[in-house]
Amino acid sequence: MAMKDSGSAIILLVIPQNRFCDQQLLELKTIFDEASLKTITLSKSGNEAVGESKTKILPDGILVDWDKRHLPNKHYDAVVVLGGKGAKNSIWNDPILPQILTDHYRAGKIVGALGLSVISLARAGLLTRQEVSAPNDKSCIRELEDVGAFVVEEALTFSSQVVTAGEDSSGKLLGRKVLELLGFT
Repeated sequence: MAMKDSGSAIILLVIPQNRFCDQQLLELKTIFDEASLKTITLSKSGNEAVGESKTKILPDGILVDWDKRHLPNKHYDAVVVLGGKGAKNSIWNDPILPQILTDHYRAGKIVGALGLSVISLARAGLLTRQEVSAPNDKSCIRELEDVGAFVVEEALTFSSQVVTAGEDSSGKLLGRKVLELLGFT
């Protein structure tokens, strides 16, 4: 496959408002920056977010405005939802995120999630009868099984459009797989 020009690609990174996984964010941003992909980081409030390791980040905006300011086309090339302990509070119950994920999936775009945020893909209805990498968290695994997902003990699972990683240290793996699925490797 010929390598695409990464100059026009935009990846949406959705982070928990607080207690996001610093390692996942750092690894994803590093991988996407090395490939010259533009990333837009959004959170529920758009206010400064603090990671589990106290990294502070000011997101580019608020999740509800995902398609307003930063998107020259109708869709991002990929949407990746980061995990962390804050995912249960701000990602799992977000009413807008499942719509964004479903819309991008239906448009043929890549959607992915790391750690506890794999629940966002389940709540969007995108994991039924799919193998899923997930953290060893009882409530997370129970919900994934309830929607018909098959939780496997793999660092990364993927289909042609959906990528999941269960561990905090899987940011590089997921980032590289997203690049591959987008045709940038």
